[in-house]
This record gives sequence, C-alpha cells and structure tokens, in this order.
Amino acid sequence: MKLSDIIKDGSRYRLSITEQKTGKKRNYTVPIEIYIYLQEYALENGIRQEDRLFPITSRAVEKHLKQAAAYLGLENVGTHSFRKFYATEIYKNNNYNIVLVQELLQHSSAAITQRYIGIQQKDLEDAINKHINLL
Repeated sequence: MKLSDIIKDGSRYRLSITEQKTGKKRNYTVPIEIYIYLQEYALENGIRQEDRLFPITSRAVEKHLKQAAAYLGLENVGTHSFRKFYATEIYKNNNYNIVLVQELLQHSSAAITQRYIGIQQKDLEDAINKHINLL
C-alpha cells in the first residue's frame, strides 16, 4: 500500500485495492485519524507518496500474527482463522447482520457466509425456539 493509494473522495478518504487471491476490487473508507497517522508516519520515515508504506510480505504478516497470538496465549491462530474470527465478531456485534458480513468477506451469497462463520441449522432452530412466545 502506498500513501498515494488513498484518495480524497468528497469529505472522506478512500482506499481502493484489488485482492490478489480473487481479483475483486474493494473500497475501504479510511478514517481521517488513520490517514493523518499514515501521513505522519511517512513523513517521519522519509517515505514518499509513491513508496510502499510497509515493505512487508504476506509471510511476514503470518509470522507477526503468530507472535502476537503466542504473546496473548492463543494457539493455532493463522491468517485464515483470524479472518474467520473477525467475521464472526462483526456478525455478533452488528445484530447478526449476515448481509453485512457477506459484503465484508465478498462472498457471493449469504448461505456461503453462514457456512463460513459456522452458523448451523441447530443455531437457527435454537434462535427460533427462544422466540416462539412471540407467536
């Protein structure tokens, strides 16, 4: 990622990327506080607008994630399990909005997202049974 990849779009900043694995284009809103932090980081480290901000490989990200997980006492944490955990937390903390998580993960259907984050038929039946008195 380069600082020049972040574009002012009206009153907000936007980062557009193409995912390597899927080739899909993604747009992210970059909070102004993050953008300012990145600008300061680049300035303090002599990084130009067109230079990579963080010259790091995906393998290095995996290594650092494992170190952070080990520090926290967590085992068997990888980039995929972390993505799954993150998606599940977004789902739980946003009123179980499966469509929101589907968009976040760029899945083609809500059913795929349900399987991905582990929503089983039993979970659905339990949810219905908890609210049966509404009928």
